[in-house]
Amino acid sequence: MSEAHFLPLMAACAVDANSQMHRGIAIYSLLTGVPPADADIAVDSNLDRHVLASILAAATMDGGSLPEKAGLSGLELAALLEQYFPSLEIKLAEQLSAFKCEEDDEIAMLRDFLLKQRSTEGDIGRWLAAMIARRAIEPDHLWEALGLRNRGELSRLLSRHFAPLALRNVNNMRWKRFFYRMLCEDEGLVMCTTPVCTQCVDFNLCFGEESGESRMAERRRDFLLQAARPVVAGDWPSELPQGSAIAPSSEKASQDLVSRAEG
Repeated sequence: MSEAHFLPLMAACAVDANSQMHRGIAIYSLLTGVPPADADIAVDSNLDRHVLASILAAATMDGGSLPEKAGLSGLELAALLEQYFPSLEIKLAEQLSAFKCEEDDEIAMLRDFLLKQRSTEGDIGRWLAAMIARRAIEPDHLWEALGLRNRGELSRLLSRHFAPLALRNVNNMRWKRFFYRMLCEDEGLVMCTTPVCTQCVDFNLCFGEESGESRMAERRRDFLLQAARPVVAGDWPSELPQGSAIAPSSEKASQDLVSRAEG
């Protein structure tokens, strides 16, 4: 696909659920050659490409600037595409250099924390630290915000690229809450109301079920259900176009860490 066809997808605004789903699947398929449901990740190198493509697809579904939603600068995104998806033959360095990610204190703190936990060499660990930190501020479970198919893929990703951190989650706490708990502890902050997890009233928030449909599968299901619904004259559309939503910068990063860890 040419640059001219790819660039509009990067700056598209969020629209209805059907368009979001199609955009996400189209971007993933463009990058990997297969739809997300058919991805074979038995080999670690395939897992890496699957994760990167999934994050970019999920970020595209949100609308707005793709570099910002993915947590990378324009130049970093161009380098990632060239290194992991060279078959596209897209040369975007000049165009993408104009995209600058504004530094958000909370995202930067989590990114730097993840960087210290890297267990693999090369650019991918640095890119993933930034991408995971950015997607972690989204309201979904972390594996959903990353566009992955299930929590198991996220656990495998972290065990591969951030092994020291993954090994510390001995009780299988939800990953987003675990990240912020570790950050709070490193900052000397207290987020827990009791010293023993099993005695805490928030136990289910930290260790509860974290399953569900992937974002693209959910969008597809909603679309199929809506398509099967009879159209009645005078009905208002169930989905209206939305503008892109950019998360505001944190005024006090430490307060946000505790708040997000508790949420």
